[in-house]
Amino acid sequence: MREMKDSGIAWVGTIPSHWLSKPIGALFQEIRTKNYLGKEKQALQFRMGSIVPKDNFDTDVEDYVANTITNYTLVDYGTIMINGLNLNFDFVTQRVALVKDKGAITSAYMAIKAKDNNEILPEYSTYLLKTYDNCKAFHNMGGGVRKILNFDELRRNYIILPSIDEQEKIVEFLDIKCSEIDALIADIQEQIETLEQYKRSTVIESVTKGLNPNVQMKDSGIQWIGNIPVTWNCVRGKYILKYISKPVREDDGVITCFRDGEVTLRSKRREEGFTMADKEIGYQGIDVGDLVVHGMDGFAGAIGISDSRGKASPVLNVLETKQNKRYIMYFLRSMAYGDVFLALATGIRVRSCDLRWNKLAELFYPIPSLGEQTEIVEYIDSVIKETNVIIANKKEQIATLESYKKSIIFEYVTGKKEVE
Repeated sequence: MREMKDSGIAWVGTIPSHWLSKPIGALFQEIRTKNYLGKEKQALQFRMGSIVPKDNFDTDVEDYVANTITNYTLVDYGTIMINGLNLNFDFVTQRVALVKDKGAITSAYMAIKAKDNNEILPEYSTYLLKTYDNCKAFHNMGGGVRKILNFDELRRNYIILPSIDEQEKIVEFLDIKCSEIDALIADIQEQIETLEQYKRSTVIESVTKGLNPNVQMKDSGIQWIGNIPVTWNCVRGKYILKYISKPVREDDGVITCFRDGEVTLRSKRREEGFTMADKEIGYQGIDVGDLVVHGMDGFAGAIGISDSRGKASPVLNVLETKQNKRYIMYFLRSMAYGDVFLALATGIRVRSCDLRWNKLAELFYPIPSLGEQTEIVEYIDSVIKETNVIIANKKEQIATLESYKKSIIFEYVTGKKEVE
């Protein structure tokens, strides 16, 4: 067993006695060259721990970044990207990644590069900085409300440095090991996506065809609904739904309708990352049990029954009905799952659809008897509940594998274990 020493870095602990530690600023430089001439047309972004091309460089995935491609920073192979925004928020993940191609990145990211690849490899550096981030070494650094990490602060932190030969062995080992783990994670993730699709198909089939596979069918006259049981009717929303607007109470918290269909107090999930209005103009009250359709995100499934009392902006449609609310909710979600709302959209925004009351009122809804609506809702609820248990178990498996991968990286890049 090799001799160890204290690294002097709290989140690293001991390292092999022959390893060095140096300030990041001594080994790396910040890359700040801008794409002023606009010659680089490929913008890059983080996705699932890697850096990939953006589909559209005219707008950024982060709504707080308003730069154009000419103001992006030029990067190439060997550049390490670090998300310098919101480093104190736990919901921001995958902050460190290695650039493997030429491109341009927004000012939301810090770009650093080794001064000498013969002293420290970019691949080893990336693994090591990922470990630093996993240990929350970067948390609470930076200034301002958003805690923006900058290079002047980062450069003062120390980084450990084995020999180039050891770095190469560590990188080769971790590349193989992490690829094996990532393959397992990808397989489980594919299983989760299959289960999610099963839930969606169950909703679509149940609210348009019913639960009896032998029932006589008839043409609904509506293209996206198709055939429905002969005892069902197709009715416009304005005849079965009522748009309501309730007064706001002084102690009301803010209600949000999320894309997974949960309608709840924002404080029950998270408040970071939301823009709060200075003046609550047009806010409305929402009660427990209200049917809510998000006017902008409903196309993506933001349709549900509120579990809380609170207030919300007028972008949320609050609806009343004498039908089973959960049945109506599931039918509207089925349209979202089948991209029907997007097909009906007339706007120019990509992946958006305005679902205001006037549109919901003119849609056709397949309506079985109230008793059958209840049966359908109970069946869908049971399928979703059972499937969610399986999905939760698979997500735990992924979390375990991710934790295992982090621990392996930590142990080898800090020298706790030696590549044989």
